Amino acid sequence: MTTGSGATADAPATVAPADLTAFLDVRPRLFGLAYRMLGSVVEAEDVVQEAWLRWQGADRSGVRNPAAFLTTTATRLAVNAATSARATRETYVGPWLPEPVDTAADPTLGAERAAALDVAVLLLERLTPAERAAYVLREAFDYPYREIAGVLGTSEPNARQLASRARRHLAVEGPAPAAPQHRRRLTQAFLDAARDGDLATLERLLTADVVARSDGGGRVYAARRDVCGPARVTNFLDNVRRKYWRATTVDLAEVNGGPGVLVAADRPVTLITLDTSVRGIERLLLVVNPDKLGRLPARR
Repeated sequence: MTTGSGATADAPATVAPADLTAFLDVRPRLFGLAYRMLGSVVEAEDVVQEAWLRWQGADRSGVRNPAAFLTTTATRLAVNAATSARATRETYVGPWLPEPVDTAADPTLGAERAAALDVAVLLLERLTPAERAAYVLREAFDYPYREIAGVLGTSEPNARQLASRARRHLAVEGPAPAAPQHRRRLTQAFLDAARDGDLATLERLLTADVVARSDGGGRVYAARRDVCGPARVTNFLDNVRRKYWRATTVDLAEVNGGPGVLVAADRPVTLITLDTSVRGIERLLLVVNPDKLGRLPARR
């Protein structure tokens, strides 16, 4: 039985068909929640798998609301995993970026609201695991604060405070994001300029304090520090294009609920997502770690 986006387990005979159906019905939500909490498909799959094992071992006759039970279980598992991930990422080689997901092809994420799915939100490390959980449950799944409090084992006022703090962190992170249509136009303009090697246009699309961040994870060469400023970012992109984008295609891709730029040959080479505002492109996030690109399409 598939228990997450790719995870499998054998359904034991002790699980009644109705209980199995109850799990399968809520599985996409569990994966979407865990991915938003962790920014990693593998770690999200592990949470879903563990939630299945907990469901398998539970006294299900006493569970009146299986969806609530499973959501609570997965959320608490994800909070614990997020706490452990913070320590693990301190030893990550170079900057860490979330693993992108192809939301054009992945119904486990596409079926839910796009809130809290953007790479910039997944990257916000200042959120505590509890704040992130409250924010995800509220913004992505529209949970009432009373239910969020029950999931997190806290009071309703504290649940409100956790979500409010998360929103404040997001508000002060940078300029307000561009509207979806404007973001798509900027991404298309960036794509056209990158394909053509049009450095002048590329530079005009960038804000004065633009930042480029790369995640190679020690698996491939990548800048270990942020590249800052339009001239340096443009030069950086030109060097990357000349050295690593030969014999590749550069196309739009639908990732994490929005547009991205996918560079691919016989396999994905680079995935670029853009943080945009009314000013232009504020930040470029380049995932080049092949371990994080394997689920994206290759050359189109």
